[in-house]
Amino acid sequence: MSESSSGPDTIAAVATAVAPGQGGIAVIRLSGPQAQAAVRAVTRIPGPQLWESHRVLYGHVLAADGEERIDEVLLLLMLAPRSFTAEDVVEIHCHGGVIAVQRVLARVLEQPGVRRALPGEFSQRAVLNGRLDLTRAEAISDLVAARSQRAAQLAMAGVDGGIQQRITALRERLLDQLSELEARVDFEEDLPPLDGAALLAELQAVRAQLLQLVADAERGAVLRSGLRVALVGRPNVGKSSLLNRLSRRERAIVTDLPGTTRDLLESEIVLEGVPITLLDTAGIRATSDAVEQLGIARSHDALASADLVLLLFDLSAGWTPEDEALRQRIPAAVPHLLVGNKVDLAGTDTPVRLTGSAADIRLSASTGAGEAELVQAMLERCGALTDGSLLLSLNQRQADLAQEAADALARSDQVATEGLPWDFWTIDLRQAIHSLGEITGEELTESVLDRIFSRFCIGK
Repeated sequence: MSESSSGPDTIAAVATAVAPGQGGIAVIRLSGPQAQAAVRAVTRIPGPQLWESHRVLYGHVLAADGEERIDEVLLLLMLAPRSFTAEDVVEIHCHGGVIAVQRVLARVLEQPGVRRALPGEFSQRAVLNGRLDLTRAEAISDLVAARSQRAAQLAMAGVDGGIQQRITALRERLLDQLSELEARVDFEEDLPPLDGAALLAELQAVRAQLLQLVADAERGAVLRSGLRVALVGRPNVGKSSLLNRLSRRERAIVTDLPGTTRDLLESEIVLEGVPITLLDTAGIRATSDAVEQLGIARSHDALASADLVLLLFDLSAGWTPEDEALRQRIPAAVPHLLVGNKVDLAGTDTPVRLTGSAADIRLSASTGAGEAELVQAMLERCGALTDGSLLLSLNQRQADLAQEAADALARSDQVATEGLPWDFWTIDLRQAIHSLGEITGEELTESVLDRIFSRFCIGK
């Protein structure tokens, strides 16, 4: 940990979102030995109110002259160790918005021994002080950032300790096997023979569970970060109509004139619990319009960055050479669906000739016919379908470490095949145990903790 965040100083930050005209209240959080003294210095509390732990006090924050009232506030005191950080914590509940919040925070930061908190520093102190394990702290961050109900549910499973319990249980099974191996290394002549086959079976059973956690993490990552889906096609094939249909609101202007969409439009939606960013691209065609050319250039960029491309074409007009040229521009690594739109104009039996394939989905963006089939196909093509069986999910850092542990255990099979002595088994087993300890925070250095919590928001 950096020196600035390791001393006995007191930290302060706004712990709620701040925006003009938004939020009835805002919370400024202080943690550290000077938290209570700093708040006492900037507030006036009328009457015989007691400054005791887990009490709420009423008063005003005063300007530096001691007279001007900056805001009317409530103070919540949570003294060590009964607080989020296990330090003295004081929360100032003031009015929302921007000006009052920033003025109150500025007054707090003027006090001796108080500085602005670093990103994630409150959570980092909670971990270092034993108030939280690392997986719970990371899950709180995921809960704050959740973009869908399913993502929030997975985050709560981590907050409740599901990840920590699962990883700890697997790590303890490996520690049991390591203790048996080390006993044989030191006292093999005094102990009964160790069953190598049973040992290997136990290690591989743990490995199988780790690999399942890694696979589940890939599904969970989609629920957390979502998908980017680009709508591409010739002008006037219905991209904007489909964007509006899926968004359930008029995000894009729809006309019969080609080239109406001249820039990249984005819309955030949730389909079957999966957050999706829809990218409505400018119709790709040859044009001399400079503004439209810029939109078409951004459309090409969207193709490369998308998780899925929906290539729309007009069923009533049929598949054209321009449609085929667009399909050739989709990067090979990006999955795509061929979506025949305007089925209400073309008729469901209209033959569509495509080079080497047929339309994946036939729909009408104006009437909604085929929409359910499109949503199902989108999630299937991206591997994002969820059946409710996913109960917890590791984040990317945790999944990488679980994979490292699984890889270390996989090497045990080679050690067994070669018939090497027991002390060779302990090398990879120790590596697996260390990797699992990094997930829960038992094997982490302070520098690694700094990197992890630097990605958290300020005030958390």
